[in-house]
Amino acid sequence: MEQAKQVQEFEKFGMKDKLGYLFGDFGNDFFFILVSSFLMVYYTDVLHISAASVGLLFLIARLWDAVADITWGRFIDTRNPSKAGKFKPWIFRMSFPLVVSGVLMFVYIPGMSNGFYLAYAYVTYILWGTLYSTVNIPYGSMASVITADPVERTALSTFRTLGANLAGLIINVVGPLILFVDNVADPNRFLMGAIIFGILSISCYMACYKLSTERIVAPERKKEKGNFAKTVKGLVQNKPLIWILISSLLFMVCFMLIGAVNVYLFKDYFSNAKALSVVGLLQTATILVAMPMVRPLVERFGKKELTLVGILLAGSMYFVLYFMPGISLTMFITILTIAMFGYGFFNLVIWAFVTDVIDYHEYLTGLREDGTVYSIYSFARKVGQAIAGGVGGFAIAAVGYDSARPEQTAEALDGIHTLATLIPAITFFVIFVLLLFFYPLNKKRTLEMTNELIERREKAVE
Repeated sequence: MEQAKQVQEFEKFGMKDKLGYLFGDFGNDFFFILVSSFLMVYYTDVLHISAASVGLLFLIARLWDAVADITWGRFIDTRNPSKAGKFKPWIFRMSFPLVVSGVLMFVYIPGMSNGFYLAYAYVTYILWGTLYSTVNIPYGSMASVITADPVERTALSTFRTLGANLAGLIINVVGPLILFVDNVADPNRFLMGAIIFGILSISCYMACYKLSTERIVAPERKKEKGNFAKTVKGLVQNKPLIWILISSLLFMVCFMLIGAVNVYLFKDYFSNAKALSVVGLLQTATILVAMPMVRPLVERFGKKELTLVGILLAGSMYFVLYFMPGISLTMFITILTIAMFGYGFFNLVIWAFVTDVIDYHEYLTGLREDGTVYSIYSFARKVGQAIAGGVGGFAIAAVGYDSARPEQTAEALDGIHTLATLIPAITFFVIFVLLLFFYPLNKKRTLEMTNELIERREKAVE
């Protein structure tokens, strides 16, 4: 009964929670988007590390981060909540070292050997990725304890995506203007950008900590033999988790590849790096247009159903771009904007999918293990990032890109265009098929599960 009273004392879920959760990914993505969009070109054009070597670094680092995610998620689930909550304190503690490590990635020491630059890249990038896990895992897990209502969770997912896109707007619009001088990556400008984004990132993390409220408090449980085996069995049987993992992994590979290749696409294929600012602005605009549509559409049709339509639209538009290689930059960006609008719905709803699969784990096992389940999901995303980072670097090298050339060959430019259009088109169609035929939590099934879990929790505190 004590726990039930405690929950009733919390302020009702509202705009404060949405803004707090928005600020969390706002803070995350100042560096995440900076890294995913511009770190490869910093390594190839400033440190003069080969694209293939960068791809190998990204592959190794992301695989390491995937392990770090699961380790950290399991660690958090073994901790009892503090007065501030189970997840919030870790955001506060670890955000400071995370931001410092992010700035260190962009410190350029002139006159050093190629081996030194490669070693420095390995150390600073892997350190940043590890510390990112210590903040992102508790942040992502926190959504499932802010509210139990599926529609309110969709609102959290929407605001989280808005936060990420606001960071993306600043970085993708302002970033190219800061980072490049006369279409050339400038090391001093990269460091200046990292410091500015780092200050903004810390400010956002503190806002997230202050504004968010953890409402769902699982009863403290003693360690029991067999719990870990029960957890593993539940994860294996969690079909929604398995299929959202696979779909998200593919989406992350696609999204990261788009981000990495687009720099070369606009810088070399269209000879206009500053056009990235326009794309960044339009990407955020599509999210702002889609955002007010999400809640009513989810309430009427469901998360799965809405996502399917968006992914199908995105895949179709990328196919159009692939089969129209000679179109103007303006027309390319116009069609690309429609594709971004389509896959924007996946981004807006994905975190609500994750809270659903966390609930499904509790539904199967009776165990509330937000950190563990979220870290498994984050593991898939990191594997996707590893694949995208590795494939992106290798693919850029394979099509013949050479940072030493003042102009790229026609074959290299055609290869960059294919990477930026055909590969996303195929990937989005595969995701569509997986969600349509294999992901089981449609609108009706999700509501049934939520109601049953509420009944179970009420009985547990009686």
